[in-house]
Amino acid sequence: MRCCIVIPARMGSTRFPGKPLCDLLGKPMVQWVVEAAIASNVADRVVVATPDPEILSACSSFGAEAILTSASHPTGTDRIAEVSRSVIAEVYVNVQGDEPLINPASIAACAAPLLSDASVPMGSVYSECPDSEVDEPSVVKVVTDLDGFALYFSRYALPFPRNARTDVVKKHVGIYAYRREVVQAFAGWDQTPLEKAESLEQLRFLEHGVRVRMSKGAGSELAVDTPEQAEQVRQILLARQA
Repeated sequence: MRCCIVIPARMGSTRFPGKPLCDLLGKPMVQWVVEAAIASNVADRVVVATPDPEILSACSSFGAEAILTSASHPTGTDRIAEVSRSVIAEVYVNVQGDEPLINPASIAACAAPLLSDASVPMGSVYSECPDSEVDEPSVVKVVTDLDGFALYFSRYALPFPRNARTDVVKKHVGIYAYRREVVQAFAGWDQTPLEKAESLEQLRFLEHGVRVRMSKGAGSELAVDTPEQAEQVRQILLARQA
């Protein structure tokens, strides 16, 4: 199998318990993510990875494949590493279960470099950062080299405008594509200094020398961390249907 999209989802969110099964216009949130993953047309298989029987049951009800994984994983990437031990693919794409508005084109853009070039170990996505978000620490920025590989991810505005910027500020979209050996290696690494400082797990890959090929994508309008954001998503979805 060339490509498997894995959607980590768990009920135990601190700010929004039960988040993946939150109802959005008659569908649980995780179903919207599964449908976007399928619509990207890059995966041979789409799998929800969860420690929760409730999510397993919900996925079964709308015809999605789900795998029960350990409850002890500290990150979604660790959960994908577990899946990669039993579901064998060349490339795994990590699409978070709290991204019901994720654009299928961004998922495809994330996977494309790995599917077209066997030397690329990992990929991710950026979009143009709105001026209103450049100085927002919750919005992660990325700078790239001349070949499009990530140099650094930060919550600070990058690059710092000591002189006038000659390019857009790149907003990181938190979806990832990895080769099997890369995601499995991640699960065996301790947290790294820059990762701890910025609280960004993608820095663990850079600190271990893994090159991350960045592709331009549309991004997601809104990830869901709170019930209030879920309501915002409902309104966006309603507007789309109008």
